[in-house]
Amino acid sequence: MNVKGISELAKHGRPGAVAVALLMLAAFFIPVALTAPSALAQTVVATVTLPAGGVPYYAAYDSAKGEIFVANYGSNTVNVISDSTNAVVATVKVGALAWGVAYDSGKGEVFVTNNGDNTISVISDASNTVVATVNVGAAPQGIAYDSAKGEVFVANQGANTVSVISDATNAVVATVNVGAAPTGVAYDSAKGEVFVPNRSANTVSVISDSTNTVVATVNAGANPTGAAYDSAKGEVFVANFGANTTSVISDSTNAVVATVNVGGNPYGVAYDSAKGEVFVANFGTNTVSVISDSTNAVVATVNVGARSYGVAYDSAKGEVFVTNRGDNTVSVISDGSSTTASTSTSASGSGGVPEFPYQLVAAAAFTLLLAASYLLVRRRTSNPGQLGRSRSTDQSQT
Repeated sequence: MNVKGISELAKHGRPGAVAVALLMLAAFFIPVALTAPSALAQTVVATVTLPAGGVPYYAAYDSAKGEIFVANYGSNTVNVISDSTNAVVATVKVGALAWGVAYDSGKGEVFVTNNGDNTISVISDASNTVVATVNVGAAPQGIAYDSAKGEVFVANQGANTVSVISDATNAVVATVNVGAAPTGVAYDSAKGEVFVPNRSANTVSVISDSTNTVVATVNAGANPTGAAYDSAKGEVFVANFGANTTSVISDSTNAVVATVNVGGNPYGVAYDSAKGEVFVANFGTNTVSVISDSTNAVVATVNVGARSYGVAYDSAKGEVFVTNRGDNTVSVISDGSSTTASTSTSASGSGGVPEFPYQLVAAAAFTLLLAASYLLVRRRTSNPGQLGRSRSTDQSQT
């Protein structure tokens, strides 16, 4: 039954049949609309312009403060963005060529790798000031916080090592030899292990945080860079910069269980626990690939700024912050998990794009259809003459 068919029924004086047809259409379309995703899910809702002269690299979300800390390689600073206003609220001077960022929830501190002077700047999120500087290996890049041990793991790309820092003393307590050119770091809370992609070796080193030794080496794609741990699946997603793929590693077997094609030159990776999705920044195509961890397939591709690089997931807002090296901005992506409209404002003054869920459209359509059906049936039963003529017509047509 289609709209033309309903019109024919009405034309031939069969309002009862029209009512039935409308209800049938409602029964068909409403469930479809109710199960459809939000029309503007996984879209950029704000763009934050950082202070002039910057080249943003990695980012980290501070859940206690509701802020995003962005390492700005070009200006030797860290820009602090409020997730309630999507505006830069502080800029902290750190070491040379700030690269990676990790949030330490136990101490309320942010650890920043300084690639140009082989140090780590420790920032207090209460004062947005540097409270300590830690010497590490050559050319530190990726960094991750181990909540169980109260330690921070730093990938030293120029030394082929990982420095382990105690957050109680802000001192290096161990140095672990890994593969060639370690770049990213991801902490696996379930296994008590740290996964380190080695860009020049095309491998991932798996470190036990209880012994600070490598317990496994996993072959990945070409030039693995960023990594993120998926706590729901017990898997680690690794971006392969040179292969345009993402490797999915099972932490129970330390083997690749899937390879997902993404955009050009993927780099940063973040796991969205609310949606069960993984966001991968594609440096070469200015996009973000969204991977479903249930199917290991790309379910969306989002256009962002130039040279997208780092990714941080904000669990409170249901948003993903993506650093764009090419235009000194941060793109804010709604993951669609929130049903409320976004009213955030970017640093450039443009408002966020509100979401308008399909559920509202479905409810309105269903209400209108029920009302139309009721009126037609009421009209038929209140006009006996018309009822008789309709029955005669119905019989003559059978």
